[in-house]
Amino acid sequence: MSLLDTYKKTRNRFLEISASLEPEDCSVQPVEYVSPPKWHLAHTTWFFEQFVLVKYSENYKVFDEDFAYLFNSYYNNAGTRILRPNRGLMTRPTMKEVIKFRAFVDEKMGQFLNGNPSEEAKEVLQLGLMHEQQHQELFYYDIKYILGNQPTFPIVEHKLTFSEINSSPEFLKFDEGIYQIGYKGDGFCFDNELGQHKVYLQKFEICDQLVTNKEYIEFIDAGGYSNFNYWHAEGWDFIQSKNIKAPKYWHKVKEEWHAYTLSGFKSLQPNLPVQHLSFFEASAYAEWKQLRLPTEFEWEVASSKLNWGQLWEWTNSAYLPYPGYSKVPGALGEYNGKFMVNQMVLRGASIATFDDHSRHTYRNFFHTDERWMFSGIRLAK
Repeated sequence: MSLLDTYKKTRNRFLEISASLEPEDCSVQPVEYVSPPKWHLAHTTWFFEQFVLVKYSENYKVFDEDFAYLFNSYYNNAGTRILRPNRGLMTRPTMKEVIKFRAFVDEKMGQFLNGNPSEEAKEVLQLGLMHEQQHQELFYYDIKYILGNQPTFPIVEHKLTFSEINSSPEFLKFDEGIYQIGYKGDGFCFDNELGQHKVYLQKFEICDQLVTNKEYIEFIDAGGYSNFNYWHAEGWDFIQSKNIKAPKYWHKVKEEWHAYTLSGFKSLQPNLPVQHLSFFEASAYAEWKQLRLPTEFEWEVASSKLNWGQLWEWTNSAYLPYPGYSKVPGALGEYNGKFMVNQMVLRGASIATFDDHSRHTYRNFFHTDERWMFSGIRLAK
């Protein structure tokens, strides 16, 4: 597939997955960490305009001078921007104008790619495609939050399907030793997957499957959310202050657990993997089971023998740079490095993850209290 065809496929997918939304859905921002769908569509377009067309396309004229301020996310090197909590205050530009913006940039990108872009421009373009794919997954998290906090639990069209877990869990054994960690190859990876290095691991065991809804209900019924002994101090304060007693989107109706899904409000399916958990909840469940979460290095070593890809899996590893890590200069150096503090690593992928991001070395990261993403639990000992 040509670079232009890859660009078109990636960009068109975003329009396809947002096609069933109404304009009223697209400007809403219920909480700070949820971005409106309209903002996602505009921000990913601004990325190509700012970092490809403005820099590498001769005589390019931006679509709208205000859009860099409105749709920059966190790139301080690229100029000033609106505050993240204010993304939902923008009724203008309209969704219609954002679609025009995408069409304009796509046309200019098509002309640019039909020329002879430099290798440097191609590398930035590839990062832009990966960036767009990440936002397509974030889009699912955000629209589920937006609709899942409405009283009628609206349905959105999607093609995401979780698979039931019907076998008994088994623990796979790994010997102590020195293992190689990090990306090695000629394909694309993010800078936080570099550089490759060795780690020493004690012998460990890791479960061959994720924790299910049925298993997590046992934790709830055993008083898991009311016993501080299972929780980190900060986690205990978090669930107490937010009155959290179950995973996100769970509701008990007539003594039966239900959950909001993108397909609507459903009875909880016991054999599906439990999802929408914070690190605090995942860790507390592991403590209750007298087990633990794997480290990200254990997960990577074991990953070739695991069935992963339904949910991002919490690890017990802080998000930190690998030995020899260095940021590229300028705005693109802000992509990962400046977030390497106060966050935990998740490994694997989810059903909303683009195929190009399903790597054994991929390092996702979120704050310990976040749970609107597709996150689950795999146990270790």
